[in-house]
Amino acid sequence: MDLDGRRESENFEDRRGMSTGTMAGMGIGGMILIGIITLLMGGNPMDVLEQAGGLTGAGTEQAEGTQTYSPEEEAQVKFCKQVLASTEDVWSAVFKQKFNAQYTPPTLVIFKGRVQTNCGGATSAVGPFYCSADQKLYLDLAFFQQMETQLKSGGDFARAYVIAHEVGHHVENLLGILGKAHSQMSQVNQKQANQISVRLELLADYYSGVWAHYEDEAFGSLDETDMREAINCAQHIGDNYLQEQAQGYSQPESFTHGTSDQRMRWLKRGYKTGDMSVTTFSGSYSDL
Repeated sequence: MDLDGRRESENFEDRRGMSTGTMAGMGIGGMILIGIITLLMGGNPMDVLEQAGGLTGAGTEQAEGTQTYSPEEEAQVKFCKQVLASTEDVWSAVFKQKFNAQYTPPTLVIFKGRVQTNCGGATSAVGPFYCSADQKLYLDLAFFQQMETQLKSGGDFARAYVIAHEVGHHVENLLGILGKAHSQMSQVNQKQANQISVRLELLADYYSGVWAHYEDEAFGSLDETDMREAINCAQHIGDNYLQEQAQGYSQPESFTHGTSDQRMRWLKRGYKTGDMSVTTFSGSYSDL
């Protein structure tokens, strides 16, 4: 992905030098492997907290003094800020053109280890996530290394896709889709709630494709290699793939993010069309 000379977003918080107080009842260490891996791409962090046994401690964050980081890590931070700036430019134009509305960008928070949010506390184990309560994206840069070593999903555009996916949840929030879906999830059984979650995640994948469509249209910044990286990433974060890797079989009723095929298909569809009238919330669940 060619971002040379592109601006960096100012909607950014660097919490890498912050330490977070004890969060009682986290229980992450006791989760089975599939519970951690399946939720790597985030979405609604409260789903993660519920599966982890909940967080009962509010937690605090304290500065640990001046920190220095490697040139490689600082380059990753710059890349994240440039990708976020691109999403701001694209979604501002889309909201104005398609909805005659102003786009309010989210803030990207970079942290290490654990973090406190308005949705509760979380550790890096939950992966990147979006908190609608404070309209912020949370990312531990160590996840990018996990993508390469554990998920076999390296490449700069694969990393951009991760950020764009979480921004996709923010777009869902601004359009009222996220709040409505979460309300519905609280009123149905677990299987039905999981299906609503899958619809949300696939829509965020679609919106990340929509962003890529207009980013490439405006700047010609992508090539076939970039899209292959993103599609490869989508394949390796499908619920079926992750469950099969972790336990040798998959359990469709427990899917919360969609299969590899679904995630790749919706990402590609968004990239090819850029059509904001498309939604994952119409039609039969089996047709997603």
